[in-house]
Amino acid sequence: MFIPTKMFFTRGQGVAREKLTSFEAALRNAGISQYNLVQVSSIFPPYCRIITREHGISLLHPGEITFSVMARNETNEPGRLVAAATGVAIPKDPTKYGYLSEHHSFGQTAAVAGDCAEDLAASMLATSLGVPFDPDKSYDERKELWKISHEIVRTMNITQGARGARNGDWTTVIAVAVLVK
Repeated sequence: MFIPTKMFFTRGQGVAREKLTSFEAALRNAGISQYNLVQVSSIFPPYCRIITREHGISLLHPGEITFSVMARNETNEPGRLVAAATGVAIPKDPTKYGYLSEHHSFGQTAAVAGDCAEDLAASMLATSLGVPFDPDKSYDERKELWKISHEIVRTMNITQGARGARNGDWTTVIAVAVLVK
């Protein structure tokens, strides 16, 4: 059984003539191109700790099968705004699981995309914990309600935004939560 005990966030951007090469450049920029990344669904494990990217990478070995939750977006349209964001919501009780979310968007700033990812994770966690909320209220109003409920202890996100390369090359953005044993 593999239950991660640590997680780190990283992000990257890559530009290249070919779409796959652009993705590889984004992975390199994020510092995770040397791992065999397996994308998993969106559960933040109980008792898991968030660590720095540097510490997380020091625990991994090139070629290692590494589980991740990855948001990815790409464009070859000059000037097109792209973003990728991964959010997390962590419950107060460390014996319970939290949620990770991925958000991919066009036309949103990195700040807006990050808030969307964080809101998605918090909404999923609130639902699983039975914390009432109105999905039609603004994110800031819901965030305040979650703080008041004392069930969600922390939310955060990592986001990478970019504009498409002027010459029409592929621009790829990634935001990744990497899970480590």
